[in-house]
Amino acid sequence: MIDMKTADIKTELRELIDKESDNSILEAIRTLLIKSKLNPVLKEKLTSRALKAEEDIKAGRVMNRKELELRLNKRLEI
Repeated sequence: MIDMKTADIKTELRELIDKESDNSILEAIRTLLIKSKLNPVLKEKLTSRALKAEEDIKAGRVMNRKELELRLNKRLEI
């Protein structure tokens, strides 16, 4: 049985997909869903990353664009 949260997410995804006109985004969503069905390890990894990102956002561990650019430039030695 699908819990209400899952049903809500599916409804939201359908609405977002119906509104999306960028073919590359739709292709990315399709690829993600197909690959997640075929590879449970990938699905677990993506879910884990998404949950960690949500925790980081709630805890305020985020960067603005300038901070991100500086960090990336430092890492790339630019």
